Amino acid sequence: MVVTAQGSSSWRDAYKGMSSDNIKGLVLALSSSLFIGASFIVKKKGLKKAGASGIRAGSGGYSYLYEPLWWVGMITMIVGEIANFAAYAFAPAILVTPLGALSIIISAVLAHIILRERLHIFGILGCVLCVVGSTSIVLHAPQEREIESVTEVWDLAMDPAFLLYAALVITAVFILMFHFIPQYGQTHIMVYIGICSLVGSLSVMSVKALGIALKLTLSGTNQLIYPQTWAFTLVVLTCVLTQMNYLNKALDTFNTAVVSPIYYVMFTSLTILASVIMFKDWDRQSPTQVVTEMCGFVTILSGTFLLHKTKDMGDGSTTTKLHKYSEEDGFGAEGMPLRRQESLRTP
Repeated sequence: MVVTAQGSSSWRDAYKGMSSDNIKGLVLALSSSLFIGASFIVKKKGLKKAGASGIRAGSGGYSYLYEPLWWVGMITMIVGEIANFAAYAFAPAILVTPLGALSIIISAVLAHIILRERLHIFGILGCVLCVVGSTSIVLHAPQEREIESVTEVWDLAMDPAFLLYAALVITAVFILMFHFIPQYGQTHIMVYIGICSLVGSLSVMSVKALGIALKLTLSGTNQLIYPQTWAFTLVVLTCVLTQMNYLNKALDTFNTAVVSPIYYVMFTSLTILASVIMFKDWDRQSPTQVVTEMCGFVTILSGTFLLHKTKDMGDGSTTTKLHKYSEEDGFGAEGMPLRRQESLRTP
């Protein structure tokens, strides 16, 4: 009986439940996923409509800026991002970011209903796996780090390990932009999504820093007097604009049901890595909790993989149709992402 009591006590010490801040972050993250998942579909409809009467975003055009439907999707995404922004102020990134899997489920279901991009039975299983993995992460997420000033976050960002990570990310982004996009941007989905994901991992760290600064300011401790707050704001604006530009190109060039899960996997993986390096999330957890979180994350990855692969089964075809356009849109029917036929014609 004594051993049992000691075992029960140690279990309670290891798992103390979610804090009120983590619960607030959870609710905001779930709301964010709902809005963002829907925005993918609305923006996709706007991009298709704009591309029919002007130069497509995937070909370097910006005619979608004159399309009201695209702006509706953009506003929906902004609402979702605001909720996401607030979530990072209350909960650690390792809790908030993986919950983006819900946006994949919403996006896949709405694509099935609205865009007629068929969701296979194994795709439904993928959605279930995403939910199971997300639940595992939520139940074992670390408590939020106690931070009393934005200067503390700045000191974390100036840590040599995170500076090395940031330098590697920036270098990789420039290589993708100036070397790979001209040759492979229209045919390889990983180019655009790679840029979005790499830049996104830095933007999340800055968003979290800015969110903490605003939360402290609203609670009575003014953080707007520190230059670090404005430095983080500049980084957020730069990263978000870059992500928006290249995500538009990816959505306009490739199938939504493919873009969403691949973007989620890369973005989440890199964000968790950045958070572990900068905020030392795993230093406050037991090995069991870390392993459980990773198992939950792998479960989510399995779900997104199923959503991706079973998209090929939707039309009963064994070939992969990454490109979003069909023959009736004036594109080739080969089972690979193609450049626009007009761009292949010799002058």
